[in-house]
Amino acid sequence: MTPPPAAPTGGTTRGALYALGAYLLWGVLPIYFLQLKPTGAFEVVAWRIVFAFVFCLLLLTVLRAWPAFLRIVRQPRLMGLTALAGVLIYVNWQTYLYGALNEHVIETSLGYFINPIVTVLLGVIVLRERLRVLPWVAVGIAVLAVVIIVVGYGSFPWIALTLAFSFGVYGLVKKQIGPSVDAVSGLTLESFWLLPVAGIQLAVVASTTGITLGTAGPVHTILLLLAGAVTAVPLLLFASGARRVPLTVIGLLQFIAPILQFIIGVWVLHEPMTTERWIGFGLVWVALVVLSVDSLVAARRHRPVVEDVAEPV
Repeated sequence: MTPPPAAPTGGTTRGALYALGAYLLWGVLPIYFLQLKPTGAFEVVAWRIVFAFVFCLLLLTVLRAWPAFLRIVRQPRLMGLTALAGVLIYVNWQTYLYGALNEHVIETSLGYFINPIVTVLLGVIVLRERLRVLPWVAVGIAVLAVVIIVVGYGSFPWIALTLAFSFGVYGLVKKQIGPSVDAVSGLTLESFWLLPVAGIQLAVVASTTGITLGTAGPVHTILLLLAGAVTAVPLLLFASGARRVPLTVIGLLQFIAPILQFIIGVWVLHEPMTTERWIGFGLVWVALVVLSVDSLVAARRHRPVVEDVAEPV
């Protein structure tokens, strides 16, 4: 994502609290989505798109942000980029929901752990950015971790890698969009472009397993209707926080979400955690420490940092 501007004096604490709130909410998302069973991932994603769009329309009205939104709509380049961002966020949502609802919460947390490293790697490949030594060390350790997980655990961590790379490319697209599109307008357009996809998915569900909205009790219905707010609120908190605190602070806070997801997967849902997985995750954590140390040292020296911040969804 585009690095936020310097934090205003006196707003750092409030900004850190906003960002902390965003990452805490993102971290406990698996618990929320598990309450949506028996609704499958295919249907949940469709409703998430629809209700996120409706919620954003309400926000645009309440915040009186329609003039800014309409200015964005008149710019074909921004419309095209938000459409591409929508495709990427769809891949991310669909993959995440599949993992969360099919006992792969630990693997989804791995995706968010390695996302900063993947983003650094994409910066080198796509943007031709030059890395210092420590980020390269972090990338190497992360690659070794994935190899150990594949060889030792016997399965390719496609959920984790899909989440990490979809977020990474999404971040590159958001860089191209820049600050000219605010968080609410961006999510409005991204969900707008996905409405036809949501319609197709709901039609498929209706003709096969059947729509579950309104059929699994009032609590389930309310939780499903809240999918739009659950999507938008953390994003808005993050956007508010990122404008007020240094990038290095956001870069450290972002690990809260995957840590919480990992805790939920291991100690709440009791998903299997083999020795190979522990070794692989341990190496990923070492890589993140290396990357974080390099980021902090670079920030103190006032040098550009080849790093980006993920927005978990």
